[in-house]
Amino acid sequence: MYGTDGIGEEEPLFRPYAVTGGRSEPRYHLAMETLISSMSIPDEEMVLLTPEQEAIMQLCRTFRSVAEISALLRVPLGVARVLVADMSDEGLVRLHQPRLSQGQPDLNMLERVLSGLRRL
Repeated sequence: MYGTDGIGEEEPLFRPYAVTGGRSEPRYHLAMETLISSMSIPDEEMVLLTPEQEAIMQLCRTFRSVAEISALLRVPLGVARVLVADMSDEGLVRLHQPRLSQGQPDLNMLERVLSGLRRL
């Protein structure tokens, strides 16, 4: 999804918001710490996916946060949120929303997200 600008810096081969139809926000709230897992789909349906959807399906064979997906695909967080929400609506991925108890996020979940971000 990226090329070089001749100076060794990578730049997008497309405008990231082109893949979302110009949308920068999903249709519903999707926190950056929301964990995503890909669903099993038949091979004949995999060939119908966009390159971005296919990359997300591959990444989310193991749980990944929306923030990790954004970083690994090197797209803005808003683009990752829109792509993931659309894929959830299509039944391609499952969302594992954080459960808040007394207004505080689950510490185990935050530690997993932090650990994933450190691996980047």
